[in-house]
Amino acid sequence: MATEQTTRSPEETVRSYFDAVIARDPDAMAEHWAEEGIEEILPVGIFRGPQEVKAWFTELFAAVPDFELTVERVLAQENDVLVQWRATGTFSGGPLMGVDATGRQIELRGLDWLEVEGDKVVRNTAFSDGAALARGMGLLPPQGSAAEKAMFGAFNAFTKARGAVSDVLAR
Repeated sequence: MATEQTTRSPEETVRSYFDAVIARDPDAMAEHWAEEGIEEILPVGIFRGPQEVKAWFTELFAAVPDFELTVERVLAQENDVLVQWRATGTFSGGPLMGVDATGRQIELRGLDWLEVEGDKVVRNTAFSDGAALARGMGLLPPQGSAAEKAMFGAFNAFTKARGAVSDVLAR
């Protein structure tokens, strides 16, 4: 029985995968995934197998039609490959995670930690700033804005009121 030969290093596999992301090609991305592969995108969710990964990125690329990703650094050690990246785009297409497009600019920085076996990605944990994503989607006000300060003020007032009610009820 012949064993499958690896034709690419883990780093080459990951660079090819990210080339597919940069090309906004969910089909090519899915080809890089093992059937049992797990994509965990913090704070978005967990996707199992190539078809779920493909579905997520198809939705993302439809929601952000001008999505651009830049790979800044790649670090590989054995089967683990770390990729530092930046992504930008306008949330002007279809819905994303159930949120209708707002026309707002999304800017994210992130780090993916991919594990490769043979020529396939078996796991990826992608870390990015969930608050930056929410701001870019229009779910949170811009950082440092008057709206953000008002939101924090309202939250703090609610927290103090809740604490005061709890103190009264505890007596």
